[in-house]
Amino acid sequence: MSDWTGAKRVMRVLQRQEPDRIPHFEWIIDRKVREAICPGGSMEEFTVRMGLDAILTAPDFKKEQIGPNRFRNEWGVVLETTTEEHGFPVEGPIRTLEDFRKYTPPDPHAPGRYESLQKLVRRYKGKLAIGVHLNDVFSIPRYLAGFENLLMALVEEPELVRGLVKLSVEMNLAMARQCARYGADFVFTGDDYASTERPFMSPKAFREFFYPGLKQVVAGFHEVGLPVIKHTDGNIRPLLDMILDAGIDCLDPIDPIAGMDIAEMKSLYGDRIALKGNVDCAHTLTFGTVQDVVKETKEVIRKAGQGGGLILSSSNSIHSSVNPGNYLAMWNTIRMYGTYPLQLEPWQDAGAAEAF
Repeated sequence: MSDWTGAKRVMRVLQRQEPDRIPHFEWIIDRKVREAICPGGSMEEFTVRMGLDAILTAPDFKKEQIGPNRFRNEWGVVLETTTEEHGFPVEGPIRTLEDFRKYTPPDPHAPGRYESLQKLVRRYKGKLAIGVHLNDVFSIPRYLAGFENLLMALVEEPELVRGLVKLSVEMNLAMARQCARYGADFVFTGDDYASTERPFMSPKAFREFFYPGLKQVVAGFHEVGLPVIKHTDGNIRPLLDMILDAGIDCLDPIDPIAGMDIAEMKSLYGDRIALKGNVDCAHTLTFGTVQDVVKETKEVIRKAGQGGGLILSSSNSIHSSVNPGNYLAMWNTIRMYGTYPLQLEPWQDAGAAEAF
């Protein structure tokens, strides 16, 4: 019987080595997709029943309802519920430098802050890789100050931006120390830096305001023994050198609709970082046929699987519009063709589709 577990598989990949097979997990699998495949279960139950390789959590923050479909969390950010799994931030507590000086962030050591993590560690440590969603340098400033206000402050109130980035670094390092203490295996940060077309800020502004903090927070995660999977959608090419030089262990999702090519990334940077991605969830997994999904999943394996260092997943998440059958086709193809040594012999997609 194989001694490979999801935990061992994922951690081996984060060291850019070959496991027994390519691991798979997603940041989010929407309840509509989960319900169609495994009715009546939570994300935890889905993870276990589907044999995913990692189970994910985050620090526990309280929220209070302040209106129809609106909540305020402990950060003071107002969130609006959507049809997706997560709320959308619509208002933050900080508009000016004076607001920032009066602001008190949540206590990273508050009782119950890591209850969800502790529960997962008790149940799955050593069996599944346990990942914790923290942030690096952009999302918390963006949510606290508002997206447009933050970008305007790069020019009009740079001291505010620097203060917000410093706050983000300090808070996330404090939380990382606790997460490591309670048994987390890795950190994933979800701070998006770019749209499909280009980064949200110039490379010069990123280097001045965000890059120093990114290096600091990644180094701090490593200091407590937590590898880092860095998520950012979009066309990040103008920022890529800085992102890699910050010392991340894995980059996700190598956004195909933004022109990011996972074969190129593997060729140029596969000796420095692992990769996570990148079956297109905007088109292929949502509107494509099973044959389309099988073909694209095999292509990701072909382009980036050799030598290890690949976690195969969607190009962002399994959102509510993803066809459940297409998710299953990707899942099945990973297991059929993702075992090392890789063997991607010619395959009749039409015949294979009958297996799903």
